[in-house]
Amino acid sequence: MKALLIARRELAGYLRTLSGYIIIAVILGLNGLFFNAFALGKAAERSATVLSNFFYYSSGFTIVACVFISMRLLAEERQAGTLPLLYSSPVRDRDIVLGKYLAGLVFLALYLACTVYMPLMVMVNGKVSAGHIAAGYLGLLLLGSASLAVGTFGSALARNQLLAAILTACMLVGLIVCWLLARITAQPLSDVFSALSLWNQHFPPFQAGLVHIRDVAYYLLVTYVALFGATRVLEARRWR
Repeated sequence: MKALLIARRELAGYLRTLSGYIIIAVILGLNGLFFNAFALGKAAERSATVLSNFFYYSSGFTIVACVFISMRLLAEERQAGTLPLLYSSPVRDRDIVLGKYLAGLVFLALYLACTVYMPLMVMVNGKVSAGHIAAGYLGLLLLGSASLAVGTFGSALARNQLLAAILTACMLVGLIVCWLLARITAQPLSDVFSALSLWNQHFPPFQAGLVHIRDVAYYLLVTYVALFGATRVLEARRWR
């Protein structure tokens, strides 16, 4: 599959350059500091509450990681002038988008894998179910998948990586604060804004160790719509 070849090439680019390791190191370090300061801050909380706090803070760092991971996916090609080479190759636009996205998703999964020691510390010091950990990481991966897809769309729109990061951050913040609009609007708009909220409506169940089909479907739908939009942007630029 051509998308997998593109994904392998893009992932190799992350692993060969220093920027990829800096992103993981900085965000992993900040996540560890927050875990130590806030999740483990109260000695009496050594069980599900500590683990829930870990997933709470990790969700924010996952979103931030997606902004920095995705900003280079397509914007870098355009900034470097190599995007026409991709257009001239026998590769469909959806393969380009999917390959870039999959590379970012694998890199994000590597970051999440590096955080596993934190919930394991909680498991050693308290009674925590493996199902809670699995549900929390599923939520982080789904949240990251949706955020990364939005970032891919932002990277497709932008002319350079900085602009891609700004556009992605704005779109993600807009999705996150939808719950505020839900509080000040009447039904049925309040229900719509609440359902669109990227974090407040859909992530807390994963944080508590619960998996709901509606939340999984929401993150998958956001991922699909964002990748579809990125594909359409590339198709429009191809025929300019």
